[in-house]
This record gives sequence, structure tokens and C-alpha cells, in this order.
Amino acid sequence: MIDTSTIDTSVRKLLTEESSVTLSPSYEGANIGTYIGFKHVNYLIEKAVIEHFRAAGLPVGELYQQYGLGFDVVDLAAKLRGGMYVDDQALLRVRPVAGDPADTLGFQVSVFVPRNGESKKIVTGSVKAVLRLDEDVRRLPDRLPTPVALAPFTVREIGPAKAGAEVPGPLAPLVSGGTVDHDPVLDQLLAGRNGYGWRMRVPYPYVHFFERVQMTAYLRLMEEAKHRFVDSRGISIGRQLGTRNWIPLVTESRIEMVGEALLEEDLYCTYEVTDIFKNLHYTSRMDCHVVRDGRLLQVATGTITHGYAVPENGNQARIVSLDDTIMRALRGTGDGPA
Repeated sequence: MIDTSTIDTSVRKLLTEESSVTLSPSYEGANIGTYIGFKHVNYLIEKAVIEHFRAAGLPVGELYQQYGLGFDVVDLAAKLRGGMYVDDQALLRVRPVAGDPADTLGFQVSVFVPRNGESKKIVTGSVKAVLRLDEDVRRLPDRLPTPVALAPFTVREIGPAKAGAEVPGPLAPLVSGGTVDHDPVLDQLLAGRNGYGWRMRVPYPYVHFFERVQMTAYLRLMEEAKHRFVDSRGISIGRQLGTRNWIPLVTESRIEMVGEALLEEDLYCTYEVTDIFKNLHYTSRMDCHVVRDGRLLQVATGTITHGYAVPENGNQARIVSLDDTIMRALRGTGDGPA
């Protein structure tokens, strides 16, 4: 239980004191050899902030159980300067910073791993979080009032999402997790854009606190969006691995939640290439929308920067240049799926 008599002190520690924790990445995140992908690096960053709450005396589980305050990361960015592997014991340092906007809790996170007898910084991340109030008395009949010290960071809704353009409807329903990649709403979202999109019915594994899509789900969607996009352009990850032993290599990512997508809603995800830097790497944008009352509402947006590398010896990667096949596919001037 959180000690209500010392909560002001705990909030002060949360907002002013640095913390550190040693964590190891999930084995499930090793897509290629022993190399850990970008989303699991971001999982560690989120976990470090959760541990920062615990160190301050405010475990996120107990915040919900006592006060109905659900910890939600609403903005997560990371710059990757090197690789992380399954055996790494990473040291993550969390430094509180002023939230922007003011109703968010801000943190800077640095990730260090041992390399050749030294500690090397391989990731810098930034996190914004809120405490989302659950007012459903069926779930929390004994909920206590929100402590005054936490009230500035407590919200009744993430966003909220702003209503956008009208869209066609109704559309044929999907089962949980079901997807389609062609419908009139997607056509409207992708008009004039160098991108790909799909509609999916939000499945239970993507939500937390009973109903809303969480940040880690958007990280998975970002990775899926990249895979779907390159597959649609004839340069799928599997094809590049099979023919050239090339893997996508992420150098930077950011996802921001600007609204709430709910369990069993239709979520529209679009992915487009926005910039190609010489023949070294490219940046793409993912946007996620729902439709309510016949109008689009944006619930998340993000960017990710990729290059390509050749993996060697399980824990090494040699950067390669984007060739004409990749460049044409990214620009939408290639031949499409083989």
C-alpha cells in the first residue's frame, strides 16, 4: 500500500531525484540472431520509468488499486547508437524533466551496456506519461480520491482526440484481430500519399486497464506497419534476408498518443515514407485513427528511421547502402510484390 501520509515526499522524489536500474531484454525480442529489436529497447525504457515510480514509493500497480490512476506512457522516443543483445545486462538511468505539456510527467532515459570492459551509452530516450483516472465504480468501488500532489498529472482522457473529416460507412465488420487492407476509409486516408494502410479490429492483447490501446501495442503496430509496407512494395524482410542477408536497422523512433483507441474498435493504421537521406536511411510516418460518429479521430502518430545492415556472427551488423531496388520500392516506382 502507498503510504498516504508521505505521498507528498514520494511525489517530490518522483519529480526531482534520478534513479537507475539494471534490466535485461526479453528473449522474445531477438528477431535476428541475438540482436534485440527497437520495440524491445523501448519496452526497457518504459520499464525503467515504471521502476523509477517504484523507487519513489509510488508503484504503478498500487496507484491504480488505491486511486484508480492508470500509468500511461503517451510519448516515447529513442535514438539508438548501437546494438543490444540477449545477454546484455543494461543499466538504465532515469532523470525527471519538466513535462510539456504541463499535465505530463517527463523523463530522460539513458541506456548503458558493457562493451570491451567499459560501459557504453547505446540509447537515449525520452518519455512522457500521464495518470489516467478510471472512474468506473464497478471496477473500483473503494477508490480513494486523487492525492493533491498527483492531481496536476491526472487526466480523465488521453488527448482527447479531435474530430476530423467525415468518412464513408458503415463497413463490413471484422472479428477481433481481423484486418483488411482495402476499404473506402483507407482510400481517403492514403489519397496522394506514398504509403500503405490497413484496418484492424483492436484485439484484447493490445489493451490495458480493460479497454484502451497501450503504448507497447503501438510499438508492435509500428513494426508491423514497416513489414506490411515493404512486403507490399516487393522488398519484404523475408525476401531481403533470403536473397541478400539484409536486415532493417532502426536508428530512431518516436510514437505519440493523441487519443484513445478502444477494445474492439476498428483501428486504421497508415504508413508512408516521408524522407530518404541519400542512400543511407529513410524515415517513415505511422498514423492511427478510429472512426466515431462518422468522423475520423486520430489517436496516435509516430516516426521511425531505418537503414539496412548485414548481420554477422550473431551480434554484429555491417551497414549497407540502399541500392536501386530498395530506392525504387521506397519511392513507389518499383514493380510491387513478386
